[in-house]
Amino acid sequence: GYVVYVIQPTGTTGFGQEFSAKHVNAWGEYTANDIMQGTQEFLKAYPYVDAKKVGNLGASYGGFMTMLLATQTDMFSASIAHAGISNITSYWGQGWWGYIYSGEASKNSFPWNNSELYSQRSPVFHADKVTTPLLLIHGDADTNVPKGESHNMYTALKLLNKDVELVEYKGADHQIITREQRFHWWNTMLAYFDAKLK
Repeated sequence: GYVVYVIQPTGTTGFGQEFSAKHVNAWGEYTANDIMQGTQEFLKAYPYVDAKKVGNLGASYGGFMTMLLATQTDMFSASIAHAGISNITSYWGQGWWGYIYSGEASKNSFPWNNSELYSQRSPVFHADKVTTPLLLIHGDADTNVPKGESHNMYTALKLLNKDVELVEYKGADHQIITREQRFHWWNTMLAYFDAKLK
C-alpha cells in the first residue's frame, strides 16, 4: 500500500569523490536540501502520490538526517529514525565509531574550534522546530551510535510536548539482527506508518 522512493543525495558514494566529499564538515547542509527538493520533484512527477501523507525513514547517518529534516520541514507526515545521531558533540566523544567517523565527516573540526558546526547542525539543538511525529528506534547495545543519541532527542521532544515515541531493542547493536527482533522491528515501522499515514 505504499509507494517507495529512495534518493541518493549529496555526500552519497558512487558518484565521484567531489560529490561524496561535500558531506565533509556539512552534516546534512546540502543533503537536507537535496532530499526536500528531490521529494518535491518526485511528488510533482507522480501526482497520484498523496503529498499530505508522505513518510520518511533513515538509519545511522540516515537517522541523523531524518531528525535533522524534522527540524527543517513539515513536508513529511511521519518520520522514523533508527540509530540516529541527535547531537554531533556527544556522538563525537562516544562509541567505537564516533571519533573515527567524525575524523572524516568533521575533518579538522572539533567542538572547541568549530562549535557552530557541532551545535547548529545537531538536530537536538533545534528540537523546538519539530512538527512531524517521530518514532525513534535504537538497539540498547549499539557500539556505533550509542542509544543516548535517541534518548537526547526523545527527552527534548517530550519536554516540548511533541509527538514522539521511542522503541529500544534489548541486546541489539547498530543493526537489528535476530530473527524475532527483526520481524518486530519491521512490523513496528509499518504499524507506525499505517497509524500516521493511512
